[in-house]
Amino acid sequence: MPPPFDRRPFAVAEAAAAGIGEGRLRGRDLARPHHGIRRILPLDTLDPLIARCADYAPLLRPGQFFSHLTAARLWRLPLPHDLGDDEPLHVSSLAPARAPRGRGVVGHQATARHRTSTRLLGFPVSDVVSTWLELAPLLPLDDLIAVGDAIVLDPAVLDPLDPRPYATLEELRRRLSHFSGRGARAAASALPQVRLGAESRPETLLRLLIIRAGLPEPLLNLPVTDAAGRFLGRGDLVYPDWRVVVEYDGDQHRTDPRQYDRNITRIEGFQNAGWRMVRVRKAGLFAHPSTTLARIERALRAGGWRP
Repeated sequence: MPPPFDRRPFAVAEAAAAGIGEGRLRGRDLARPHHGIRRILPLDTLDPLIARCADYAPLLRPGQFFSHLTAARLWRLPLPHDLGDDEPLHVSSLAPARAPRGRGVVGHQATARHRTSTRLLGFPVSDVVSTWLELAPLLPLDDLIAVGDAIVLDPAVLDPLDPRPYATLEELRRRLSHFSGRGARAAASALPQVRLGAESRPETLLRLLIIRAGLPEPLLNLPVTDAAGRFLGRGDLVYPDWRVVVEYDGDQHRTDPRQYDRNITRIEGFQNAGWRMVRVRKAGLFAHPSTTLARIERALRAGGWRP
């Protein structure tokens, strides 16, 4: 295949207009990811979602963009489940254009008043606030809150590959005030519970579990100090008045041993300085929440908290 058709998925009509014959377009070395689309390069070395979006991109018409769950994954927002092979692409068209249809695609019709798009990773995609509103009818309330937390997070450790915050709380409020589409009620319930500082979905879910049990709301990723005011590190969920830190203990030991070792050293520093630590693992959050709440309450009471 001549350039540029040897480097990207392409529409059959585009290749035919460039003089590539019908016989070549039927070649057995060409994949057919969608009707009217061909590609020669294997895309299995790419992120699976990016590969699937690249396959579909030649079919996008003006005013069409990736949206809903697909946009959320492109924004790397925390969702309750990983991308599966059977998860369709979500594509929106601005009204009055009809929602797109096709194998492996869920089409939506969007209004310019409620939805705007931008470019992300080379694709037209719902802007991040529109994406949050699109998720409102699709996600459970707590996960919608977790996505909101991720959108407004201003990371304490700067990372050029993570240019958050994607939006501010005020931007979410402003857009929601003009939104009346499907999911508006769910978004209105979620927004007051969105907080600055939550760095992961489990941290958000753990915070919500604590609050709904009637325990005091913790501060998020707060600096922890010793009696002399020396900085010891940041805690996930912190109660400075009662010197209690609740930490969600994720899979760092499996994915990043050095990070896990640093966390152990940090936590030991908290304990040596007189802070009570409650470390919560995955099972403690999802399988045994009542046990976790009892541990947190005991630590708070030992620090002097009274309901």
